[in-house]
Amino acid sequence: MWLRRSGGALARWAGRAARPLVDRFRASLQLRVVASTLIASTVLVLIFSFVVAGSVTSGLLAEREETAVEETENAVEQAAEQLAPYGSTSDEVLATTMQRIVNELAEDPVYAPVIVLRTADGVVTKSHAVSGEALPSEALQDVVADHKIAVQYGDFALDSDEPMPYLVVGSYIDLNVDYELYAFYRLDSQQDAISLLRTNLALAGVALVLLLGVIAALVTRLVVTPVREAARTSQRLAAGLLHERMEVRGSDDLARLAGSFNLMAENLQSQIRRLEEMSMMQRRFTSDVSHELRTPLATIRMAADLLYDNRDDFDPVTKRSTELLQHEIDRFEDLLQELLEISRFDSGFASLEVDAVDVARIAEDVVAGLSHLASECGVPVAVAKPGRRVIAEVDPRRVQRILRNLVSNAIEHAEGGPVEVTVAESETAVAVAVRDHGVGLKPGHADRVFDRFWRADPSRNRKTGGTGLGLAISLEDAKLHSGTLQAAGEPGKGTLFVLTLPLQAGNRVITSPIPLRFDAPILQPLERKEAPHATQD
Repeated sequence: MWLRRSGGALARWAGRAARPLVDRFRASLQLRVVASTLIASTVLVLIFSFVVAGSVTSGLLAEREETAVEETENAVEQAAEQLAPYGSTSDEVLATTMQRIVNELAEDPVYAPVIVLRTADGVVTKSHAVSGEALPSEALQDVVADHKIAVQYGDFALDSDEPMPYLVVGSYIDLNVDYELYAFYRLDSQQDAISLLRTNLALAGVALVLLLGVIAALVTRLVVTPVREAARTSQRLAAGLLHERMEVRGSDDLARLAGSFNLMAENLQSQIRRLEEMSMMQRRFTSDVSHELRTPLATIRMAADLLYDNRDDFDPVTKRSTELLQHEIDRFEDLLQELLEISRFDSGFASLEVDAVDVARIAEDVVAGLSHLASECGVPVAVAKPGRRVIAEVDPRRVQRILRNLVSNAIEHAEGGPVEVTVAESETAVAVAVRDHGVGLKPGHADRVFDRFWRADPSRNRKTGGTGLGLAISLEDAKLHSGTLQAAGEPGKGTLFVLTLPLQAGNRVITSPIPLRFDAPILQPLERKEAPHATQD
């Protein structure tokens, strides 16, 4: 258990320590290319080194083996000439002759330093005072006993205490007495050549890998630097610095990329400037038209009021025309007022008149003021609020306008279903949710309901004849309070609007007391009552 906990802690520590390197590796294209090049080149160099070292080693040993076999055959011929007169191993002179032969062969610089000559019945003569462990293996002796030449590689401690590599060649001498001759050839020179070759291959491989890494870093830098410059330039463009451009160097692909990027930036800048000019002209036009229409509208209002006050003296047709004129002038005034309010937001002249008020009371007053519209549409409207007052530092006029737009919009689209107005608060914010169970919103429409002059269904029959500016003005009013106004909905299930405002002026909304979750029930406050005259009689 202790080992498991220690292993888990070590793994977590290693993960935390390696995370910066992993993040750096993922974020840097140059680092990934250089690392991939180093890994691939290292693998290729290792494979090449093993192949070359193995081929050279095999060639050197094969050449040495061929020479050793040839030299051993010559030694066998020389020994056979001197051993031919002896017909029995019991001859006392045979041992002396065998010792002389191995000494002569060992002194000859052509042959190996160690010669072992033995008879079939076990008489052994050695050119050096070596132990029995230096004798060839039994497998080699068995092959030689079959009248064959055998070869064996091994480490033997003959001339020194440390084992040295030797090539042992054994041959059978077929005379009156059977003899076996074993020649031990040292492989020092071959081993030194192989070691030198491996060292040179290792050094060359390391140098090649480092060189490839440097080349990959330089080449990648040439490619990555313009890409990084393009990324930085695009970030500055996204931040609003439309004059930023890339530096064009040369006439290669990267230079063409920089030129294309600069051309794109110029086109974007011209388009943005054109849109800004058009937007400015549109705002100026809206502001100018709104202000210019106020004077003639005031004159028309005075004449219409005079006619409306005396409508009972007119015939039915003229009386109805007078009432329609009064109604349409009211709508025109509402539209003009909304256009003026939009122009104030666009010009930055909109300001708050903050007062500490009960937001729940504002919601109740708004619902009461729209009770006639709710009765005409046959829509029951209910208000749910906490048991105590919800005091917030807001602009009462703007909050009332927001809630009036939300509630009237919900009543118009409820399709006879209920409308629920919920007020809730937290330690820092107050929220008002308006929920209907009507036609709802199609996917993607929740982000567009606050656009100016946008309607989800322009052909829908509406009681109030909206202009498409109410929700846009409501969103601007919410932003002016440093609050939020969000929408959610599903087709056939209704729509949910959540207005969230800070309790204290100057603060910002972090979280809302009512989450924007259409599929979850809204927070149930302590008090709930039906709005007066909100249900159909």
